[in-house]
Amino acid sequence: MKTAVAALLIGLVAVQAYNVEVKHADAIPVEAQMLRGQELVDYVNKQQTTFTAKLGSYFSSYPDTIKKQLMGAKMVEIPEEYRVFEMTHPEVLDAAVPDSFDSRTQWPNCPSISKIRDQSSCGSCWAVSAAETISDRICIASNGQTQISISADDINACCGMVCGNGCNGGYPIEAWRHYVKKGYVTGGSYQEKSGCKPYPYPPCEHHVNGTHYKPCPSNMYPTDKCEHSCQAGYPLTYTQDLHFGQSAYAVSKKPAEIQKEIMTHGPVEVAFTVYEDFEHYSGGVYVHTAGASLGGHAVKMLGWGVDNGTPYWLCANSWNEDWGENGYFRIIRGVNECGIESGVVGGTPKL
Repeated sequence: MKTAVAALLIGLVAVQAYNVEVKHADAIPVEAQMLRGQELVDYVNKQQTTFTAKLGSYFSSYPDTIKKQLMGAKMVEIPEEYRVFEMTHPEVLDAAVPDSFDSRTQWPNCPSISKIRDQSSCGSCWAVSAAETISDRICIASNGQTQISISADDINACCGMVCGNGCNGGYPIEAWRHYVKKGYVTGGSYQEKSGCKPYPYPPCEHHVNGTHYKPCPSNMYPTDKCEHSCQAGYPLTYTQDLHFGQSAYAVSKKPAEIQKEIMTHGPVEVAFTVYEDFEHYSGGVYVHTAGASLGGHAVKMLGWGVDNGTPYWLCANSWNEDWGENGYFRIIRGVNECGIESGVVGGTPKL
């Protein structure tokens, strides 16, 4: 307990250096935690200066749909046994960490880093963010020579019970461990139909008034059946198309170590708790301000920076480009907001 308190205080000191006031979930008034819909949006926009909230008509019609697209809260935390050999980078000095960093500009020859995926009406965020992060790291480790799209469907459908339950959520760290043990094949988006196993669910609008896709159905898609075969016409067999990981690990909870990991190997997969105000996020640096906890979510973290004195992490969501800041969001850095600094995982590819 003392260690946890000390870590929290260190984080608060780091953020206070930027003159930012942060209220943690347990400090938010009970009345604010119970707000929903337009009342929640109005409250956030009145109380908060770092980000803005916006209510979409789709959310008004289907207020509980997001819960089905999230994973269980217990899936956010990394089991302590994986902390024994968590990744740190003592070879990189803290002074070498820049004030801002963006993997998209750091590795411009890896276009996968800039791609926003869509998990659709399936709680596969853990598999989608693993697939995109692994794809990025393969490209980065190969100096741009190997540019592929790892199949989120292969992870979601074939990782097995140890990983979780497909469209009902899974454990990010186990997705990476399975990458080392069994490997994954390639697979593009639903629209592209490329690779061995493309994503089987069509993109849809998530909680906003989007213009590109139909609203997400209120019912979740069933988890795809695990098939160890490629789509018709693909030139390789499933076994021939497999790509394996060299290592899989939890990353230290320390913000500087997370930064060093991204600088060294590329984007990481992160899990955090989603509250109702997050789904209404429309731009800025997110700080949980109101609304109840809805569940866990996993996304890709690809950089960091400072906005008007507020330090943030840059993340890519899996709710297509119509959500947030063109599919991305920023969340306050240095205070383990919503547990995001406690749920970082990664690994290296076997080239």
